Amino acid sequence: RHNVDGLPLRLVVFWAAVSPELLSSCLKMAQARAGRLLAVIGDEDTCTGFLLGGIGEINSKRQSNFFVVKKDTPVSEIEDAFRQFTSRDDIAIVLINQHIGQEIRHVLDAYDQTIPSVLEIPSKEHPYDPSKDSILRRAKGMFSAEDFR
Repeated sequence: RHNVDGLPLRLVVFWAAVSPELLSSCLKMAQARAGRLLAVIGDEDTCTGFLLGGIGEINSKRQSNFFVVKKDTPVSEIEDAFRQFTSRDDIAIVLINQHIGQEIRHVLDAYDQTIPSVLEIPSKEHPYDPSKDSILRRAKGMFSAEDFR
């Protein structure tokens, strides 16, 4: 298997196409937490893309690291999947489609841990909107314009 800093090469290529910034962030986090998994909460196309990229795993408790959200998936199930992924010790990063994150915004806003990190990503039919990303807004609030001079 070909890897880049512990991540499958196919996944790195997929990320590079989706977002170079996301790729850079994920590589840094993967280096810091080698041996831990990515989890994905997304629509069918997003989960399929990441699974084809090689992220699919099932742990010893038979828990997968992805959750496919369909049009009729109850919000409570999405919330449960998010809470399960963020409470697992073997997961370093949780990727969630931004439009799905909107459905559980109250849960995302209340999440304050650094590991696993949560990244909102675009989907095929819903482009990324930085103004809706509560995690990005929180990070921007930590710095002032003077910090970058």
